[in-house]
Amino acid sequence: MLNKKNLRWLGLIVVLVVLAWNRWHPQAANKTEARTSAATVAPAVPRRLGRLEFSPCTLAPDFGTQSVEAQCASLQVPEDHAKPAGRKITLAIAWLPARGEAEPDPMFMIAGGPGQSALESYPGIAPAFAEVNRKRDIVLVDQRGTGGSNKLSCRNSAGKNADMEEGDDLAGARAFAARCVTELSKKADLRLYTTTDAIQDLDAVRQAIGAEKINLMGVSYGTRVAQQYGKRYPQHTRTITIDGIAPNTLVFGNEFARNLEDSLGLQFARCRQDKTCTAKLGDPRARLDTLMATLAKAPPQVTFRDAITGEVKTRTLTPDHVANLARMFAYSPQAAGLLPLVLNEAVQGRYEPLMALSTLITGTVGDQIMTGMQLSVICTEDAPELRADPADAARLLGKDLVVVLAEQCAVWPHGQRPADFRAPLTGKGPVLILSGEFDPVTPPRYGDEVLKNLVNGRHLVVRGQGHNVLPIGCMPKLFARFVETADAKALDAHCLDKVAYAQPFVGFYGWDP
Repeated sequence: MLNKKNLRWLGLIVVLVVLAWNRWHPQAANKTEARTSAATVAPAVPRRLGRLEFSPCTLAPDFGTQSVEAQCASLQVPEDHAKPAGRKITLAIAWLPARGEAEPDPMFMIAGGPGQSALESYPGIAPAFAEVNRKRDIVLVDQRGTGGSNKLSCRNSAGKNADMEEGDDLAGARAFAARCVTELSKKADLRLYTTTDAIQDLDAVRQAIGAEKINLMGVSYGTRVAQQYGKRYPQHTRTITIDGIAPNTLVFGNEFARNLEDSLGLQFARCRQDKTCTAKLGDPRARLDTLMATLAKAPPQVTFRDAITGEVKTRTLTPDHVANLARMFAYSPQAAGLLPLVLNEAVQGRYEPLMALSTLITGTVGDQIMTGMQLSVICTEDAPELRADPADAARLLGKDLVVVLAEQCAVWPHGQRPADFRAPLTGKGPVLILSGEFDPVTPPRYGDEVLKNLVNGRHLVVRGQGHNVLPIGCMPKLFARFVETADAKALDAHCLDKVAYAQPFVGFYGWDP
């Protein structure tokens, strides 16, 4: 039995990614799991942008009190752009008007995943766009298959959005995908929910709002969308900012296990270099290996308090729980600083903190990603090149991620991938690439690869950081400056030198001063 539900989520969402960062980064606390509510404060005259009519709405988080006031609209587009007279789908759009006089080229924020809603995820990173929003409109479009754009979610037997039944083996995972195909095919042609379809939607929105050129900011999987848009519509692309970049050459899934190992190695080294951490907690990698071996032989029953509901629960702690937690913590070094402590506790038989944290993270992740859309993207764009690396068998994530994906893609409808899909983004367009030194999904070497083909590109790596670094330190100001000048090479990025490494926790009270 594989029981790889959470491994797949955590392997592909790299948006999650945004979710994990928001959960633990101090600037974004209580902004996760954003949802959209069309809460009109008072009757108002609709506002127009281009030929679209917008009404007031609130992009509001489920946790905390912060929210983002916006203007919301919708746009009908052909499900099949090659058949404009055919079935239509509706795209959900949000507009955050510039606080001053707006420049003619708005900023489009593209969410991660694949499968994450832009409207739902934006409140968690809104502060990073504050400077840009002074002079430019921010436009959010739920990618087809997500959020309010004909979302494609696969429900398990418990009625939850999921990627497979809990505890499924390969045959069960394949059967789950087949059932999802049957259900979703009633409202969607699953071959038409790919990146290529999405960039045509984005350009339809650009035309509808009357913008000749746009600026793009892609997060995680959204970097693939931004690169593909820039390749196809260079004449309408003013600047591209890509944070946590997935090169066009990357096959989603193939390198996730390796990248996590590299990231954990770098982050665990922070504890080994700290005498207090080593003295109190030992070698975190050795603790991790010991724990995984113990759980594989005799997974214990653990009674713990659910951090979301407050209920006391009893669950079996498996190696998957540990892999999931390590994976998600690795996205944010601020959270990863707690991992050596939790591993040390578990090795000594105190499993409650680990189980509670793992349940907290996985319990808040599931509904963020639309599995149907995710499979439509991956099965078209990546499945033909999915290859299990034999070396992954000895790595924390293992090789089952690739195996499960291949099995599900065998029954999922495949769309058409353009012949030049894997070709890199090239040209003279201004591109700013952002990476975190410890990124467990899209490491800095990916940014270096993309930069080689860009005449006016620049790659900034933020030391000690994980996945998605736009909100870190002075990066929002650098981002705004780049969008204003369209010149990445002229940026004075010395302010990033002030970003400090996160300290490992040596007790539940925090780190030593």
